Amino acid sequence: MKENIGIEKQLLSPASPSSSPSSSPSDSQTSIPGKNGVEMSSSKLQQQWNTKNLGLRLGADLASAACAASMVAPLISIIDRSIMENASGRSTFGSSIRSSLRTLLVRPHTLLFSKPVALIFMVYGGTYLTANTLDTTTSTVRNQPASHVTSGTAKFAASSAANVGLCVYKDQVYVKMFGPGGAPRPVPFPSYLLFTLRDCLTIFASFNVPPLLGPALTQRMNQELRNRVSGTTVAQFVAPAAVQLFSTPVHLLGLDLYNRPGETCGISWRDRWTQVRKNWMVSTAARICRIVPAFGLGGTVNMKVRKDLMERPA
Repeated sequence: MKENIGIEKQLLSPASPSSSPSSSPSDSQTSIPGKNGVEMSSSKLQQQWNTKNLGLRLGADLASAACAASMVAPLISIIDRSIMENASGRSTFGSSIRSSLRTLLVRPHTLLFSKPVALIFMVYGGTYLTANTLDTTTSTVRNQPASHVTSGTAKFAASSAANVGLCVYKDQVYVKMFGPGGAPRPVPFPSYLLFTLRDCLTIFASFNVPPLLGPALTQRMNQELRNRVSGTTVAQFVAPAAVQLFSTPVHLLGLDLYNRPGETCGISWRDRWTQVRKNWMVSTAARICRIVPAFGLGGTVNMKVRKDLMERPA
């Protein structure tokens, strides 16, 4: 009797070679491990990436950037031209502003569709579009909502690279168009370096300073003022404007190196500093006026239009 029981246990053992294949479900699962593995990876990939309406979302990025850039380009173009012409002696700051405004009122299409306005549109449209597409890429890869907005180092680096590169290109065209006259000359390499330094100062003050300065301002504001505006919002407008006091002479020196070449005019650095100091305050005021629409109005319009468009296809 005991021997029969022992024999039955051996026959029922899972290690028994006579066991039926259908009695072990694990055998059927391990028979096609490669196929199951691919299916699982594909399923996970579909869950991790948000590709819904990706074409429409990229179109929204482009539309919001174009809308914001078209709003700020005419005003910034007028201000940049006046600074260039005032620095080169081609016209005074006030005369240049009045001439451009007169053209805008009498023949608006002449100014709005001009090359100077198109260059400004390129600079800020390209900057906004870079930031927008980076947000869309991040929301796609990380499976975030379409209206997701990032604020990390990658966005700062990409936006800065786009803005500095496009702005330096714009300035070398502007300085030839609104310089002292005569045949256009190549822009000297030191001017490129100075223009780059100028833009880096502005970008740093626009993106890096407000998060650091904002909490300190909030602590020094009374409760009634805090309910209306945050310290970070104040810093977002104050920091880019304040840094123009330091970036403007860098800009003017870059212009002077083009307007008065040292090898032909024999200009000393003292003479250059005198010229920079002469136009410092009026040019600083003008550049502050262009910073507010560029990084305040333009950034706000781009953000709100993009959010509205993203919420429709999402």
